[in-house]
Amino acid sequence: MKSAIGPESPCKRLPVVLADLDGDGVPEMAAAYIRNGKTGLVILKSFYGIWQPIAHIKGKGGRIHYLKAARISRMDKRHLVIGWQDDDLGSRLEILEWTGESFANILGEEDDRLVKVGGAVPLYPAAQRTSEGAKWGYLDNQGRFVIQPQYDSAMDFQDNGLAIVGKPEGTGLIDRSGRFVVPPVYSSILPFYEGRAAVIDDAGFKVIDQSGTVITPRAYSFIGNYQEGRALYADTDAQGNYLYGYLDRQGKAVIPLQYESANNFIAGRAVVKLKENQFALIGLNGEVLHTYHYGTVGNLGDGLLPFQQDFNSKYGYIDIVGNVVLPPKYAMALPFDQARAEVNLSEGIDNQYGLIDPKGNFIIPTQYNYINRLGENRAAVGKALDPQRPYLGSKYAIADIVNGALLTDFIYTEVNDYSEGYASAATEKKTFFIDQSGKIAKLLPVVSGSGTLSFTRDLIRANIDMRTYYMDRTGKVVWHPNYIIPLANQYKVIEGKYKPNMDYLVYYPEVSGMKNSSAQKSVNNKLKKLSKVKPVESSAQLDYSYTGDFSVEFFKKDLLVLQLSGYNFPFGAAHGMPTEIYPHIDLANGSFYRLKDLFKPGSNYVKVLSDIIGTQIKNIPEYSYVFPDAYKGIKPDQPFYVKEDALYIYFEPYEIAPYAAGFPTFRITYAEIIPIIYTAGAFWKAFH
Repeated sequence: MKSAIGPESPCKRLPVVLADLDGDGVPEMAAAYIRNGKTGLVILKSFYGIWQPIAHIKGKGGRIHYLKAARISRMDKRHLVIGWQDDDLGSRLEILEWTGESFANILGEEDDRLVKVGGAVPLYPAAQRTSEGAKWGYLDNQGRFVIQPQYDSAMDFQDNGLAIVGKPEGTGLIDRSGRFVVPPVYSSILPFYEGRAAVIDDAGFKVIDQSGTVITPRAYSFIGNYQEGRALYADTDAQGNYLYGYLDRQGKAVIPLQYESANNFIAGRAVVKLKENQFALIGLNGEVLHTYHYGTVGNLGDGLLPFQQDFNSKYGYIDIVGNVVLPPKYAMALPFDQARAEVNLSEGIDNQYGLIDPKGNFIIPTQYNYINRLGENRAAVGKALDPQRPYLGSKYAIADIVNGALLTDFIYTEVNDYSEGYASAATEKKTFFIDQSGKIAKLLPVVSGSGTLSFTRDLIRANIDMRTYYMDRTGKVVWHPNYIIPLANQYKVIEGKYKPNMDYLVYYPEVSGMKNSSAQKSVNNKLKKLSKVKPVESSAQLDYSYTGDFSVEFFKKDLLVLQLSGYNFPFGAAHGMPTEIYPHIDLANGSFYRLKDLFKPGSNYVKVLSDIIGTQIKNIPEYSYVFPDAYKGIKPDQPFYVKEDALYIYFEPYEIAPYAAGFPTFRITYAEIIPIIYTAGAFWKAFH
């Protein structure tokens, strides 16, 4: 749909064109205006039903004589054709094309009319599964890759037009063209806040500005996000004390290291711990506003702070001066927000969560297994699935935190924060949006599976059953991840899904293209077993959750190495236990290779590999986390995987190192062990 003012009738009314100018399938609006006697053109785009400017085109006097949208050099979008008429300058013609960031005149004229305002066509991170693992790129509104899959990880573009992406060599920042603004030299980059981002390299935490320039004079052990022009930082002093301070936006230590603990600033004030049983409320420059002599003092809320007389006592609330307003009687108490605070009266496993006002009145009584504030004056209140085992989880109802009224029954297994009047919610089998009354939004999509839905610019992002896809507001899927991973030759890996119970989900691989169909069937049966595809009752209430997934770790010639990952989480535990298995499959004959198959018969490969790993632990600082005296060598069937140029030996969590270390892995090049490798063996020949 489009309209136009033609040359036969110079604009007696200001012209408007409605047409798809950026190729996303949704019309933009180009509308003329007169301001201070000068004519200009504004380009508007609808975001969630609200028209917002994405560009202004300034005139140099005169009027718009001709305005039309037409396909000129491309068929996927229209160009904006503008004829300017000025009594002194004569006629001018511009043909404008959307570049992804702004409009450019394809006729090549350069003047000061084109001004970028913002609101560029949104890009969405998405992963393509390949024979080299998942590779991330960026989609447009139509689900087309405009930045091709090439990254190991990718995050959303931020308001500054930059996105955090990962490559094998490290993490960097790209612009919307895919160009690296900050090269991938960091181990991690955190999102920007107030124009600053924390980065991590071998030296520690640093701060960069939006150009990628490091602004901190040195690295620290920790740097948080900026808030109100200040960022928490921490380091160890000369006496070995781990202390906190604050950096300003120039990266300077405006408040030096001196606090045992600290919080972000809220309205120019922050709560810090000076020493044992002494806290303070400070200003932006470190000035002490009030001092509190208590065992613990929580973060600043709406004028009240949670506190404990000593570490083992109950919680109450004090005012900013330090006067006790609500005497200690709570087993748990959170800071106030919008005149409401979550508290728990129970000290056992039978939770008694409720919501109070600043006078201590119960807005929501303390009878729930959990309360989650959702924003927009709503909360999810949970009843235990099994009162005798509350750690198994809850069914949730939606509550109004203003008056405490329950708006729904206890029907939801998961509810997320409200945004724009809607929240993502789920039952055992469906995920959808609910409105502020807690009812399912009839005009928005309902999808099968468990997870979350979220508005992301023009699309809805669906994170369902551990897979991410995008759809429009009608529920039409514009992109979903590939279910088939093509390998070389005739081989491919197909994704299978097994979800017999809401707490049990496995994605398992199926190999296709093997010439021997019997061997292929045997391979796939074994892969399902290794992936933990097993009978699970659909209606049973499990006391754990299990998720499993897979990826291609390595493929060459006839050798396929898969990574089968799993995570078993016993409900109520501090954390779950991850697992990793790497089947090495010969697609020519269906063999599953073991570690010993890589080496010559009779070779003492266990001792050779054990000695190499022992030397690495002793000499490489990276392995300083290994428990002292925990490493005793490898087993004959030690977990491993091979790649193009090296053998990798790994250990399970807790086996030789803390849980946080994950799977300690050691790389051994083939050059180091070539004398004992069985180069004439089937395993080696499968990928050589």
